[in-house]
Amino acid sequence: MSGHPPGMLRFYLSCLLAFTGGHMVNYTVILYLQEKVGSDWLSGVGFGLSFGSSLVFGWFAGVLCDRIAPARVIHGAQALFVLCLAGLWWTDAASTGQSRVIWTLFSAFLGGLAWSFVGPARLTTLGQIAPADKLKPATIVFNLQVLLGFGLAPVVIGVVRSHAGWPAVFATGMALFVASSLLLLGTRTHGSDRPSLGVVRELREGFSAVGANPLLAQLIVAAIVAYAMTGPMQILLPKLAREVLGLSELQRGGYLGLMALALISGGVAALLLGKHLHHGAAIFVGTVTASLLFASLSHWNAAAASTTALGGMGLLGGMVISFVIAGIQGQAPDALRGRIMGIYSIISQVVPAASGVAAGALVRSTGVTSAIAMAGLGLAGIALLSALAMPQLRRMRT
Repeated sequence: MSGHPPGMLRFYLSCLLAFTGGHMVNYTVILYLQEKVGSDWLSGVGFGLSFGSSLVFGWFAGVLCDRIAPARVIHGAQALFVLCLAGLWWTDAASTGQSRVIWTLFSAFLGGLAWSFVGPARLTTLGQIAPADKLKPATIVFNLQVLLGFGLAPVVIGVVRSHAGWPAVFATGMALFVASSLLLLGTRTHGSDRPSLGVVRELREGFSAVGANPLLAQLIVAAIVAYAMTGPMQILLPKLAREVLGLSELQRGGYLGLMALALISGGVAALLLGKHLHHGAAIFVGTVTASLLFASLSHWNAAAASTTALGGMGLLGGMVISFVIAGIQGQAPDALRGRIMGIYSIISQVVPAASGVAAGALVRSTGVTSAIAMAGLGLAGIALLSALAMPQLRRMRT
């Protein structure tokens, strides 16, 4: 990170705290509804509210990040996260029965609303504060904070909850967001000085910019393909660990935790090897190989072999996503960065949820091993076809 402005380190730390807190919100909503309400179906609804809201509000979020200073949008989104956790805290202390369900789901909606805005706002802020020649590696470092937050969130919840219960979990999450916002004080960003043209027209400008830049459009498609794998992983891997590998609860936790560690390692590898790898080839080869490794999990009955394949899949997945987001950031025009990154943020949240629903339907009709094989081979085939259909991305070097 040498050569970056002094404020970049504070921005990265702010990102780490915020994404740890954000993923704590997601895990908390799911676990709380499963344990306090006793409903897997409602926990699924809570997960949908936490991420599905982006499909509705993420478009306006991108427009807003181009209209006003994106750092202000970050503060507003993180205030919504604090309200979400405060709502869960109040619900835990003062509500029962049906009212507990209603208030928990309402709090989940506030968290989903916050997620809709925080991704585009942070990526737009990064585009404004990072030097142009450092933007791609800075984006990979940013994505590393996302992955670290994803991996740390369940660990923080487990440690805090085991010592002090749910109220302490809520308080810890709120403290993370407050500290994150304090670290951003003094970060200078700017909005557009042109008159507003209306949300629909400004959105159309964003889509037109994507359509006019073949490489940017192909990077967007690559993001969809890459994120399509994460839904089946979240749905199918826990069943695989329990029903096929026969792992104990502690072993299942280690098996699933390996995925977060491997994703983080992939982000680190992208940062270290980014100057030496052909990014376009790495994206396609990495996606196809990761998909085939996922499919291979249907054939391994030994935990050691399955764990090795899972680690390789996560490593490649973390690298691919890092190169894709860095490429999108590098291709986004400054005046439209919020809208472009809004499209990416919607993909990163909605595609995993949609592919997870599809994986759930598949496993109910075919069984876990068949579902894993079909999903992995299907995604590998899509990635191969994408490579043939996207020449600009194939030629992208860095």
